[in-house]
Amino acid sequence: MYVKDAIRNSLLMTDRAVMGPLAAIEDAPLTFPTGNGGCHPLWVVGHLAFVEGFTHELLGAGSNPVAGWAAIFGQDTVPVADAAVYPSLSEVRERYVELRKRTLQLLDGMSEADLDTRTAWQPAGLEEQFGTYGKALLSVALHQMMHHAHVTDAIRAACRATAPLATAA
Repeated sequence: MYVKDAIRNSLLMTDRAVMGPLAAIEDAPLTFPTGNGGCHPLWVVGHLAFVEGFTHELLGAGSNPVAGWAAIFGQDTVPVADAAVYPSLSEVRERYVELRKRTLQLLDGMSEADLDTRTAWQPAGLEEQFGTYGKALLSVALHQMMHHAHVTDAIRAACRATAPLATAA
């Protein structure tokens, strides 16, 4: 297996892990995963879309098309229970799907050697994780998997059944 294949597999697997269970809670996207708050599903998907677009900037593929969402979905934002603050879940999910598709297209256009290309810049405090194209893409997959737990815990908090984690095809 090549590194590029491992990255693609990671991106696809984590995509299914978050987006698959989302169907169980799409009618209640502001459900917090704990009684003490946390990242509700709408915020998770919006945050993942924001980070996906941000990654395109790091890979030199243009500006983040959802940069305007920084105040509600960017790093260090705090999810709130007010639906008026956010775009709809369907809009956020649609944007995420478009951006992930573009990420996979960018990956497909890279060679194995391209994965070692230094990113033009890195987020403060995450220089190592986003230092190269390959590390940036793997970090996006790991980041998404971390947020998988927020979605599945919100589903549990709503007393709904969660689907098992999907495996890579």
